[in-house]
Amino acid sequence: MRLALYVTCLVDLMRPAIGFASLRLLEEAGCEVVVPPGQTCCGQPAWSAGNRPLARDLAKKAIAELEGYDYVVIPSGSCSDQIRNVYPQLLADDPAWAARAQAVAACSYELSCFLKDVLQAEVVPGEFAGSVTYHDSCKGLRGLGIKAQPRALLGKVRGLMLAEMPDCEECCGFGGAFAVRFGDVSTAIVDRKCEAIAAVGADAVVGGDLGCLLNIEGRLRRRGDNRTQVLHLAEVLAGLAPQ
Repeated sequence: MRLALYVTCLVDLMRPAIGFASLRLLEEAGCEVVVPPGQTCCGQPAWSAGNRPLARDLAKKAIAELEGYDYVVIPSGSCSDQIRNVYPQLLADDPAWAARAQAVAACSYELSCFLKDVLQAEVVPGEFAGSVTYHDSCKGLRGLGIKAQPRALLGKVRGLMLAEMPDCEECCGFGGAFAVRFGDVSTAIVDRKCEAIAAVGADAVVGGDLGCLLNIEGRLRRRGDNRTQVLHLAEVLAGLAPQ
């Protein structure tokens, strides 16, 4: 099985360890993994901002780089949603690209979905001595139906205890440009998320979207919480969580 790992621009720029953790998980599962060297942004920020021409150009670039693999795996719910759900509609009226968009969309999976639903992974290499709580990102949950998969995988991590926070499906307040344009509203939303995390008292909060995690971690630290770790699912599953 030969697959492309679409690292995402945010992971590449802000926390590349997530990419290496994803690579470890996929290779240990027996996959031949290629990281296309020219990959950049999936176009989701442009799409959300209403810049359709730029979103289309970035979609075409990504499609050309991701074609020809058995699968495309992405450690991000928001980028996965963009490729799976937006690309086909974005290029539906372009005869030269419509079928190509649909083909790439059909073989693209968010990381936890690929490990659980496609590979049906029964073992993960990670160990975690403590408790974690899981944050459901909006795009992953509502766009892709990701809910049971990450929890099932966390259940395979030796030593880990999963403790559900109140209102785990609520938005973290990030929303890309939303956090910039509506800062006060975004802060109020992420404060609710921080209070939910504090209520459960876990050692770490885990999620599948780095954008959410950066937003949550930034607010936790500003509120004086320097104890709670903020980790990507891949880091925990691969046993590469920062100490």
